[in-house]
Amino acid sequence: MGTFSHPKRIYCSGPLFCPEERAGMSRLATALETAGYQTFLPQRDGLETAAMTAMDLLGAGANALPPVTRLVSRAIFALDVYQVLDRCDGLVLNLNGRVPDEGGVAETALAFAAGKPLVLYKDDARSAFGGQDNSMILGLTPRFATVSSIEEVVAAVGRELRDAARQGPSPYEGRARPPHVARTVAFGARVWTLLERLRAHRPPAAPTDTLLTELERLADDEP
Repeated sequence: MGTFSHPKRIYCSGPLFCPEERAGMSRLATALETAGYQTFLPQRDGLETAAMTAMDLLGAGANALPPVTRLVSRAIFALDVYQVLDRCDGLVLNLNGRVPDEGGVAETALAFAAGKPLVLYKDDARSAFGGQDNSMILGLTPRFATVSSIEEVVAAVGRELRDAARQGPSPYEGRARPPHVARTVAFGARVWTLLERLRAHRPPAAPTDTLLTELERLADDEP
């Protein structure tokens, strides 16, 4: 992994909407963790699964309640922005699929703008431009290239982190952030604290029946 003052945390970004996609993302996170990194894996650590469980408790009509869906979407967005910009040291985007995952592209663009180390992973032959990936995706890394195996991902993450360490801290921190970004990150940090608290006080298999109530309270308490 290289020599760092603390274990580096990598955001694992990509599709997670079917068993095959989730299995692929889990393999990616496991390889990084085996190499000594910490990871944030949205399907395991994020709000998506917990929020969907909570909405299931409301029944089939939950998705028809605009305030509920807006609240959940806002919390998911804020949490992921916080993880990408503040809590994680780098990001790996899994490009596998007929087209790149939309959320993954947004997360990677955030990391690019913030100067975070990035690795693009793809072992899928499908592409939208006659064998070539979209230049707006490839350009998110200075190498304009993907790596094609999980073993290469681990090596590339170490290389990108070392390169970033030589360049010094990102200028996109503190007061350099636009106010709306700073507010989103702050809300995301509170959502993360809530998730950690709920997980610490509940058996893993217990339904998160208080999650929506707690998210609503957080939103109401925002300055």
